[in-house]
Amino acid sequence: MMETAPAKVNLALHLRCRRDDGYHDLETIFAFAAFGDTLHGAEAENLSLSVEGLFALAAGQGADNLVLRAAASLQATAGITAGAALRLEKRIPVAAGLGGGSSDAAAALRLLNRLWKLDWPLARLEAVASSLGADVAACVRAETCLGRGRGEVLSPWPDALTGTPILLVNPRVPVPTGLVFKAWDQVDRGGIMSGVALGAMRNDMTVAAVGIAPVIADVLSVLLATPGATLARMSGSGATCFGLYNNSDDRDSAAAVVNARGWWSTGTHLL
Repeated sequence: MMETAPAKVNLALHLRCRRDDGYHDLETIFAFAAFGDTLHGAEAENLSLSVEGLFALAAGQGADNLVLRAAASLQATAGITAGAALRLEKRIPVAAGLGGGSSDAAAALRLLNRLWKLDWPLARLEAVASSLGADVAACVRAETCLGRGRGEVLSPWPDALTGTPILLVNPRVPVPTGLVFKAWDQVDRGGIMSGVALGAMRNDMTVAAVGIAPVIADVLSVLLATPGATLARMSGSGATCFGLYNNSDDRDSAAAVVNARGWWSTGTHLL
C-alpha cells in the first residue's frame, strides 16, 4: 500500500503565550502542498522502517523516527500485534518548518489503518496523533484548517486556497524549533480572525528564527521581489519560506531566481 505525506505550510502563525507545561498556545492556519514524502507499507510479522531519498540520512530510521512511533502507538491503541514493513521516500527537508516528520507519522496512521483493516474514522486517528506531536493531528486530515491550543484543536478555515501556486524555499540551514521558541520575545500580538487578509497576518517566530539563521531574511526579501508574488512568509519555525503566486508561470520564474542562489526549492500548489 502507499500513502502520501504532503508538506505542511503555516500560512500564518500567531504565538499567544507560554504554557505551564512548557508548550505554547498558538493560532495557525495549516495548509498542505501537493509536494511531499511517500510512505509504502506491506504486511509483516514485526514493525520495520527503511528510509531513502535526498533527506533520508537527516530523517533517520531508528526507533525515534515518528513513523515508527506512530505505528507503535496505533498498534498499542488498537490492541493488536500485527506488524508492517514500511518504506519512506523522504523528499521534505528535515527541521525545516514543513512538518515532514509529523506528516510522515500521519501518513503511517492512515496507511496502517487500511493495512490492518481497522477502518477507523479520521477523528479516531487524530486522537492517536495528538500524543505524537502538536501538528500531527492536522496532518492526519491534511486540509486547510485553523489550529489552536498547541495546534491540535482544529476547525475549518473558510477561505478556499486549493490550487494556489506556491514556491517552497529552504536555504539549506536547519533551524531547531526549540531554539526559536526560546528566542521568542513572548509578546502576544493578537490572534487570527477570519475575514482578515492573509497579508495582514504574520508568523511570530520569524524574528527569532532570523536571529538564529539570518539567511532567512534574505530568502524573504528575494521572494517578495519576484514578480507576481502575493505573499512571502516563513513557515513554522523555519528555515523554509514560501511565496504564493497568482499563476504557475510567475512561480516558476521565481524558482529560477532562488535556484541561482543555491537554495533548495520546489514549485507546487496547495491542496
